[in-house]
Amino acid sequence: MSDLEVLFVDNHLLVVAKPAGLPSVPDSSGDTSLFELAKAWIKVEYQKPGDVFLGIVQRLDRPVSGVLCFARTSKAAARLTRAFGVKDAHKTYFAIGAGGLPASAPDQGLVEEWLVKDSAKNRVTSFAREPRAEAGAKLAVTRWRRLEERVLHGARETLYEFEPVTGRSHQLRVAARSLGTPLLGDLRYAPGSEPLADRSIALHARRLAFEHPVRKEPVNFEAALPDRAWWRGWETLA
Repeated sequence: MSDLEVLFVDNHLLVVAKPAGLPSVPDSSGDTSLFELAKAWIKVEYQKPGDVFLGIVQRLDRPVSGVLCFARTSKAAARLTRAFGVKDAHKTYFAIGAGGLPASAPDQGLVEEWLVKDSAKNRVTSFAREPRAEAGAKLAVTRWRRLEERVLHGARETLYEFEPVTGRSHQLRVAARSLGTPLLGDLRYAPGSEPLADRSIALHARRLAFEHPVRKEPVNFEAALPDRAWWRGWETLA
């Protein structure tokens, strides 16, 4: 299964690097998912007869790349789902925003906004204050840090480090737009912008840290930046 980049595996976990453009789990597209590739890899690698158990404890949007963890046992799945649910897992993303921040802007801060999801359109709308008239509004909190700003590919771009404090749908993509620098390639939240060559967006799950569900010791995983033109030149900062 050469299509799967395994970052770590033991009896309880399988941690992989998800490429952009691949769905994390099966969806309506019918395209092969990372989940299916991971199950097939375990079956071959460990010569497992019959069906292979693999627990889904997190997901990444299809156009996003980076670290993704699966559970190899039901016990690990239950414990990891609980840990991810109460934010005991620490996630760090790198993102490239189109444009730059104002000269007077700070280099770090919080984006706090209320998000309302339209499931039919798979899109969220943001509000600076809680919209009382909108059903299902959820507070989204994102910690951000500006790592560098430069003209790298013919236009000004900003490299961010994002840490989601909450876990809302499209939270980081909307946070980048709210900062005034929508993500490269994110046509959903920056209509009229140029698509990236592989239809991805410049958002990468760089690091994932949590307590091992069985050994009860801290584990940390990293996925290298994708080998794509828009990520080149940022490697030393990431």
